[in-house]
Amino acid sequence: MRSSKLNYGDPKSLENKRLDEIKKLSYLERLERLFAILEVTYMLKTAKKVQFKTK
Repeated sequence: MRSSKLNYGDPKSLENKRLDEIKKLSYLERLERLFAILEVTYMLKTAKKVQFKTK
């Protein structure tokens, strides 16, 4: 497992770096990322809301 890295810097440069990273991905890898985002979004939308009552 990779160690996580924190990104510090100008938001514009970080955005450009991220776009370059995405452009290097193959079509299939981009599609897999899209489906992962859609899956998480659907799970969050349909998740049962839990409310705790304090006495």
